[in-house]
Amino acid sequence: MSINVKKIGVLTSGGDAPGMNAAIRAVVRTCAFHNIECTGIYRGYQGMIEGDFKEMGPRSVNNIINKGGTILKSARSKEFMTAEGRQKAHANLVKQGIDALVVIGGNGSFTGGLLFNHEFGFPVIGIPGTIDNDIFGTSFTLGYDTALNTVVEVIDKIRDTASSHNRLFFIEVMGRDAGHIALNAGIGAGAEEILIPEEDMGLDRLLDSLRKSKASGKSSSIVVIAEGDKIGKNAFELKDYVEENMPEYDVRVSILGHMQRGGSPSCFDRVLASRLGVRAVETLIEGNSNYMVGLIKDEIVLTPLEQAVKGKTQVDKELIRVSDIVSI
Repeated sequence: MSINVKKIGVLTSGGDAPGMNAAIRAVVRTCAFHNIECTGIYRGYQGMIEGDFKEMGPRSVNNIINKGGTILKSARSKEFMTAEGRQKAHANLVKQGIDALVVIGGNGSFTGGLLFNHEFGFPVIGIPGTIDNDIFGTSFTLGYDTALNTVVEVIDKIRDTASSHNRLFFIEVMGRDAGHIALNAGIGAGAEEILIPEEDMGLDRLLDSLRKSKASGKSSSIVVIAEGDKIGKNAFELKDYVEENMPEYDVRVSILGHMQRGGSPSCFDRVLASRLGVRAVETLIEGNSNYMVGLIKDEIVLTPLEQAVKGKTQVDKELIRVSDIVSI
């Protein structure tokens, strides 16, 4: 595919994630390095439909590498799901002289970019930005490492209270339908049990595990729950169930919520964002489109967008085994 790239548009879409600003910075400065114009598209696909554009140069992205969230904002766009909405978006890009798009986001954002490419032949490259780490074709998504560190720090603080009062805490973390945050943060914070969507633990095993913990001399326990866990009960329902069956436990619930998405990105996320942003622009310059840039075995790789959208990520089974051993 031959692409003559003179101006690239960059947008962030879906949920925000630490590292998105670092990726925007890398895209803008890589464009400048290669003498290509760059346009920031505000509020994702909705901003594309409404023509919410701003020209960006190297100095316009000063001092953002350390900031969480996204300076380009993000928004869900129902209008972009319609053919009429996408037609408006395409007309605005043509009017602005934009030749290609870099989309920073997750599965839904990539699906929109893929559809846009199929309809208009418009070059698109994706950068995976989501704390859930649930995108096929990369070992790490932007924001995942920062979210992990945030969760571990919070659980450490909760453990202080749990130990002081001999309490059992159910701590619910984000991750949608993937247990990556729960599994890794649970091991990192020394949780007694970790409930994830990929493994159906069952209520009986949970009770059995808690009884064993109690019998082994543990006076407090931490159970980390992924929000999409297959037991099928939310953290408050689990609290009621355990209290009914194990009245000796004083049970509390903490829903960590959106604090996991915020904050200054970790060094790992800043470096990853920089590497992915540079590769995204240079992939377009090389004449390639419809790819996602990702990291596998510390190498930047290209995965067809369609595979990134349709593929399923897997949790590390070895980590599950490790968790079972070290939580004894």
